[in-house]
Amino acid sequence: MSSSLERSRRSIRSHLIAAAALVLLPGAALAQSSMPGIGRPATAKEIAAWDIDVRPDINGQPKGAGSVAQGQDVWEGKCAQCHGVFGESNEVFSPLVGGTTAEDIKTGRVAKLTDTSYPGRTTLMKVSSVSTLWDYINRAMPWTQPKSLKTDEVYAVTAYLLNMGGVVPDNYVMSDKNIAEVQARLPNRNGMTLDHGMWPGKAMKTAGKPDVQATACMANCVPEPKVASFLPEFARNAHGNLAEQNRLVGAQRGADTTRPAGGGAAAVAAPAMAKAPDATAATAALLSKYSCTACHGMDTKLVGPAFREIARKYADKADGVAHLAGKIQSGGSGVWGQIPMPPQTLTDTEARMIGRWLVDGAKQ
Repeated sequence: MSSSLERSRRSIRSHLIAAAALVLLPGAALAQSSMPGIGRPATAKEIAAWDIDVRPDINGQPKGAGSVAQGQDVWEGKCAQCHGVFGESNEVFSPLVGGTTAEDIKTGRVAKLTDTSYPGRTTLMKVSSVSTLWDYINRAMPWTQPKSLKTDEVYAVTAYLLNMGGVVPDNYVMSDKNIAEVQARLPNRNGMTLDHGMWPGKAMKTAGKPDVQATACMANCVPEPKVASFLPEFARNAHGNLAEQNRLVGAQRGADTTRPAGGGAAAVAAPAMAKAPDATAATAALLSKYSCTACHGMDTKLVGPAFREIARKYADKADGVAHLAGKIQSGGSGVWGQIPMPPQTLTDTEARMIGRWLVDGAKQ
């Protein structure tokens, strides 16, 4: 009798636990019942990998800390090649620092945003939430290896960036515990407003008219015009081959302006290295895989020197291949200027393959 009663209690208990699980996990239960055999509930580890957003109210901020000094080391190794040693950037990227004053830090409004004579708008002039800086650096930087920075490194880099803008002192250590006080010093923290049509409705305390009103055409629609462009024959190759001056990112591809117009497949816009007859497909793939063309043009300096400029410098050096392979892997600065190249994660074989192609003249 007692064993039967115990079994009944265990049965009731197990049913109650199952019912509680369905209440607590409605999404997982729904996914399994409404679409059987399709997909599975995400694991806690998978959810954690995606759950990285940091919101303006500071919720979602992971635990960690980083100093301005630590941030300078990370910056010089992984950020300065694109954004400049002092956040001034270069001809490729817009400046991050500049245009803010100590008075802006007090008021929370950047005065130069309303000054039409000021030449530009830097990141620190515009951003109104420090979480925006932290979140973007965390998820997207460096652009060749997004999400590769550790949490403490993100705190450190954010602290260094704010230090360059005079927001935090040289000895500051930024962390999840004091990020709110950093927010209270952001130069344009009071610069954002909801008093416009982007935020209509009572929930946003404004009934502004939306800035955009789009109605899809469903009948008697005007034919879509064909928008195209062409390069006059006299201007072809006037400033070098356009195919070598575009990054291998996005939809834009420069035309091969070393060839006549209307040359069929040979003249179709495409990355120069992808069709270079003298460079092996393996080398071209490496330059694309490791985003080398993001900073180096064939004949044109971008962030770093042109490939052919490097080739000319090391063409007659007996140890050129080994030297270049080592520089590619270790990174550094000083040879071609003060903007450093970060260390690259190539294998020895891959680095030597690119080094050999450079020493052989970076032929195309």
